[in-house]
Amino acid sequence: MSALFTDVFGAAPAADAKAPARANLLGEHTDYNDGFVLPTPLPYFTTVAVGPGPAGTIEAHAARFGETLSRPLDAPPGGDWLDYVLGCVRVLAQEGVAVAGLRVAIESDVPMGAGISSSAALEVATLRALRQWLGLPLDDMTVARFGQRAESSFVGMPCGIMDQMVSSLGTPGQALFLDTRSLEHRLLPLPASHHLAVVHSGVSHRLTDSGYRQRRSECEAACVALGVPSLRALEVADLPAIEALPEPLNRRARHVVTENRRVLDGVAALERGDVASFGRLMVESHASQRDDYKVSVPEIDALVETALQHGAAGARLTGGGFGGCIIALVEDLAVWWSAVAAQHPNAWRVFPR
Repeated sequence: MSALFTDVFGAAPAADAKAPARANLLGEHTDYNDGFVLPTPLPYFTTVAVGPGPAGTIEAHAARFGETLSRPLDAPPGGDWLDYVLGCVRVLAQEGVAVAGLRVAIESDVPMGAGISSSAALEVATLRALRQWLGLPLDDMTVARFGQRAESSFVGMPCGIMDQMVSSLGTPGQALFLDTRSLEHRLLPLPASHHLAVVHSGVSHRLTDSGYRQRRSECEAACVALGVPSLRALEVADLPAIEALPEPLNRRARHVVTENRRVLDGVAALERGDVASFGRLMVESHASQRDDYKVSVPEIDALVETALQHGAAGARLTGGGFGGCIIALVEDLAVWWSAVAAQHPNAWRVFPR
């Protein structure tokens, strides 16, 4: 990473850091509703190197795009990848940490358009590098919170905090159970008898072009109608009141409430090593995303069905939806993938590589 920074800017970086992508096992669209989530980091990484730059300016180079962008540190969002980096700098400025001028070099092998959170990996890596360079007393949870603020308040994507939390606090090979309201969390082992497989459908995930904002506003409208501060305040026992809401608010709220329950049940299943129960919860989660939250697409649905037909214990859409990936729990990875790939020539395996 130092070599890229030196090649672009003619000097060694002051610090560098990396952060991983993620896949979500259970708990989709629950994080911005103060709910429960169960993601895991993936071994794809974004690496960021930083150093001093011209006063009042950020200069950043992204190896993936082969371009260097520059703008004033006080500039508004430009609608490009630099916003994620500049947003982190602006959040630090709000906290009293001034950066006089900044140069940044970015390398990443996180697949774009897969719905495995390339943005959170960039934010967390940027904040880690700045923390190292400036000697900032930021713990990993604060890094996650600042990254989420950067994306929500500066970039303009009103995301929850799941992606940044698992990128900052997750451990490869384990699931991170997170209560997004209290930020209490703990690590859980994944089933030793099965493999996680993340497969791209061939349809790119485009969160900013999707109905994400609409889904969030529908959840907020459901809260107003039900007189609760967030859908987290509701439980399965409240489903009769939820069913009385007008369409589609009833279905949006039903997804969030039942998905929260599935995460809790999934945690219990992992703790007792019950792969079959966990797999069933994954299938139920996908059906809820497809039917109640309406964030799936036909290609994803077909891929999930094929995954199950060929022996997956569970499979579901992972990520924000509208394309991207499925995640499956499989016993014999090689045999399973051979059968799935034969039926879906446009699909490709994201993890394991």
